Amino acid sequence: MLAFVIHRILAAVPVLAFVALLVFLMLRLAPGDPAAVMAGDAATAEDIAKIRAGLGLDQPLATQLRIWIERLLHGDLGESFYFKRPVAALIAQRLEPTLALAACSTVLAVALAIPLGVLAAHRHDTLVDRAVMLFSVLGFSLPVFVIGYLLIYLLAAELGWFPVQGYARIADGLGGFAHRLALPSATLAIAYVALIARMTRASMLEVLGEDYIRTARAKGATSFAVLVHHALRNAAIPILTVIGIGVALLISGAVVTETVFGIPGLGRLTVEAVLSRDFPTVQALILLFSAAYVAINLAIDIAYGLLDPRIRY
Repeated sequence: MLAFVIHRILAAVPVLAFVALLVFLMLRLAPGDPAAVMAGDAATAEDIAKIRAGLGLDQPLATQLRIWIERLLHGDLGESFYFKRPVAALIAQRLEPTLALAACSTVLAVALAIPLGVLAAHRHDTLVDRAVMLFSVLGFSLPVFVIGYLLIYLLAAELGWFPVQGYARIADGLGGFAHRLALPSATLAIAYVALIARMTRASMLEVLGEDYIRTARAKGATSFAVLVHHALRNAAIPILTVIGIGVALLISGAVVTETVFGIPGLGRLTVEAVLSRDFPTVQALILLFSAAYVAINLAIDIAYGLLDPRIRY
């Protein structure tokens, strides 16, 4: 098992290196000049040239890349062009809201989606199954910002159950933290629930037709035991796969959700950095998101090996 884990970790290193190189080149070759954005509309060409020189943007592309990689290897993410602060400090300041939103959304989505998928498979071709599938289609079809605005209108503006925008840190009290995070978490979880529920249903239907399921039922096993202990465990690998894929939805959805609900997290920081052409911040954020995605997929790969020993070989 240790060799399996080490192999997966080593395979992730070139992926991160390629992502870092790709992000650097795409930002530098994209149209737009951060120096012109910082200088403002009234700036002269000399003003813009001075800012470019101060930021090191007048250097050849290869030199900029070498400097960035050297700093990156020393743990230095650079200084933000726009915020005039170390990028690492900016990320540390905005990290808690995004982690809290992602964790709450994931827990909520998995806790709802797997039972819904199992129930739909168990009650196949009934009204319950059709209702779950209708919810899945709607949840996956609607954009995140539409879901967010609908929930804001119904639960915040009309009923007044939740605040419209803002974020309360955990240190300020668990009650306020949960109250303000409930609506954004539900918004982000709905599409995730739809994806996982559909895959859970499909995997369960495939497994429920196997011979060992019929044998378990013939031996007198209860429906709960058949569904959970026999079917769900053997259907877990496709479900884990789609949970890993859903991380990409969380990353992209967090950007929109934090903007809609005014949450000062990494998603809003990404939007602000992109609009201001803040190269160091955008590079660091995309690299961080890529590392998180690779790490979660690594965890999913390890879970594969634990669930099915054949995969290790």
